[in-house]
Amino acid sequence: MSDEPKTLDPAAVTRPAPAPERSAPTPDGGRTARWTLGLVSVGLVLAALNLRPAITSLGALLEEVSAGLHMSGTVAGILTSVPPLCFAIFGITAPRLARRFGPAAVVCAGMAAILAGLLLRPLASGTAAFLAASALALMGIAVSNVLMPVIVKRYFPDRIGSMTGLYSMALALGTSLAAALTVPMTDALGGDWRLGLGVWAVLAALAVLPWLPLVKDRTGTARTEPGTAESGAGSRTGSRAGSRTESRTASRTESGTAPAAETALRPLYRSRTAWALACFFGLQATGAYITMGWMPQIFRDAGVPASTAGVLLAVTMVMGVPLAFVIPRLATRMRHQGPIVVALGTCGLVGYTGLLLAPAGGAWVWAVLLGISNCSFPLALTMIGMRSRTGTGVVRLSAFAQCVGYLISIPGPLLVGVLYQHSGGWGVPIALMGGLMVPQMIVGSLAGRDRTIEDES
Repeated sequence: MSDEPKTLDPAAVTRPAPAPERSAPTPDGGRTARWTLGLVSVGLVLAALNLRPAITSLGALLEEVSAGLHMSGTVAGILTSVPPLCFAIFGITAPRLARRFGPAAVVCAGMAAILAGLLLRPLASGTAAFLAASALALMGIAVSNVLMPVIVKRYFPDRIGSMTGLYSMALALGTSLAAALTVPMTDALGGDWRLGLGVWAVLAALAVLPWLPLVKDRTGTARTEPGTAESGAGSRTGSRAGSRTESRTASRTESGTAPAAETALRPLYRSRTAWALACFFGLQATGAYITMGWMPQIFRDAGVPASTAGVLLAVTMVMGVPLAFVIPRLATRMRHQGPIVVALGTCGLVGYTGLLLAPAGGAWVWAVLLGISNCSFPLALTMIGMRSRTGTGVVRLSAFAQCVGYLISIPGPLLVGVLYQHSGGWGVPIALMGGLMVPQMIVGSLAGRDRTIEDES
């Protein structure tokens, strides 16, 4: 009997080998790993809360900011196009920065950039300085945008749906809070739009704190084995031969400096799945930034008071709080996410039609429907995690889809501003918004097919 344990020990050590690598990558790291995962969870929530207030707080006060800085409608349209432009330019640097410094360190720097931008923006005396300060904050948002799915995939490979839902829900909450509270806080602070925008720096300061202890943490860099357990997607990828070996190879590569796993993948610009996902991301981003930048003005021009218009935008954004948690979990349980794409797009079509025909009369209904439609964002993030079997693939796909997507979305808010100024009303711009829902549903259905970018290699 004393020999039996000795015989079983090697097998027992061999079989569960992957589990310690996922949950405790350091020898004495059981408690450390749990502590780290808890800190990452808090950091994800606080970071997500800060990924939109810089944008929606400006949307709520766009009229006051335009008047204070003497902007025309076209310049205001350019201002609403700055977020996707910055996301495209700076987001593409995120994978390289993450490989060099680690994703947690880059997100920490991103939160610090948001804080600096929000502090400097109220001090701007002209449009150029205001745009520069906004760009600084948006730079931090851009790199964090790209790395959120990466951190989820690396630290929580077996809970992609639930963790994506958690930070998507926090993102929607931060978006809606900024939309709803900016005008009342501005009024409470004496009506100065500069104070109303600057107050959101407090939330950004809180978001820096949980990432500071993680700056030198390389746990997430070393742990990239999503092919073994992926919360619904894992049942699909686990059956493919060699997926676990590929995941382990990618995991080892990412912890070093040589990007060998990247060269093993087909260039993403030749992947139909990557392009479909990028186009879907770009079209949903177009609708989201048009909504965040112009929706309060649409309601105000229809006779809705400014404070109520801000609350309506908040209603649109707050719809993402529950749905951003439900949709990713549902998506990971489906082999094809096309039906979700079509359902969300249909809500957008109905919402824009109502906004065109009776903007004030059915304002609350249109706000709810457009809020449901805007939940294409957490769906897109979830699909990024599902369309690759390796951590390296997710980093590259996230950067490609978001950077190309945000480039696609740049003309939308600017075009709406130009059309609004030259047509003298909202009929043509709203028709454009609704029309974009159709191609969004088409490319989203293509991106939702049950395949990965590795399948196209």
